[in-house]
Amino acid sequence: MDKNIRKILDDDTNGLLTYEYIANNMGAIDEDMPTLVDNMIMKDRTGQFVVSTARYLNAIDREKFASSIDLLVKAAIAKDRDHVYLSYLAASLWGDDFKERAAELSATDDNFRRIYKRLYPVGI
Repeated sequence: MDKNIRKILDDDTNGLLTYEYIANNMGAIDEDMPTLVDNMIMKDRTGQFVVSTARYLNAIDREKFASSIDLLVKAAIAKDRDHVYLSYLAASLWGDDFKERAAELSATDDNFRRIYKRLYPVGI
């Protein structure tokens, strides 16, 4: 990654610049993805751009970006305390029918289980 780009990303205040860089340079940044994901996680306080990035990478190539998506989902769970973005993430990653398949998905995917418990806590 070029030093000028690194400086811009270091100055990112909320994750938007990092998200835009990823979206605008897809296909040329594969080797930089771990650094970009780390920057996104560090800069985004609310989870908005963490979720957007996970959704975007999932749409581009779920298999290729699996480790980045996993890190972003874990960060989203921690950052989106008001659960504003998690339902969009769940639908994007596991389909619009994720509620109907909750038991199956919870048994096989820890990130899904954690998101589902935050969105639909037992007893409420």
